[in-house]
Amino acid sequence: MTSARRQAGWVVAGCTVLIAIGTITAARFGVRINLTPSLPIGLYIRDAAGELVEFCPEGVAPEESAIRGYRERGVCADGHSPLLKPIVAREGDTVAVSETVIVVNGRPLPNSQAHTRDHRGRKLQAFPPGRYPVPEQRIWVVSTWNDGSYDSRYFGPIRESMIRQRLRPLWVSQ
Repeated sequence: MTSARRQAGWVVAGCTVLIAIGTITAARFGVRINLTPSLPIGLYIRDAAGELVEFCPEGVAPEESAIRGYRERGVCADGHSPLLKPIVAREGDTVAVSETVIVVNGRPLPNSQAHTRDHRGRKLQAFPPGRYPVPEQRIWVVSTWNDGSYDSRYFGPIRESMIRQRLRPLWVSQ
């Protein structure tokens, strides 16, 4: 092995170690790094009053999202990463789902139309159209940042007990 190749290997190894240490340190202090397109890329910090929730999906969503590559390897029971989504409706709210938009308490959410196919052309099953009063201990999560987000438009409301932590933006790219 040449000296230049050996040095490049050390640089890559060093960078990998620094990234791992940074990620572990960030998690310890309640900071989450988001690199997915569902929300702005950046750093999010734990905040008990935060309007973003990190959760491990249940039902058919974990398998579908893992198989399709929507979630990387991570800490959920299925071995994949939690989802990070904004809360759009909670107990007492009414959610109306149609083929073109999700409406919460009469207010249409931008970029909330469910798609019949994902970004790779694979079929998606939207949550059924209808009016849904949000019951106790349930929330709806929808990213209005990205119309292709995998969220309640496909799996409906989630149980609050699924929430691992609440977050707010610390530093994000717009």
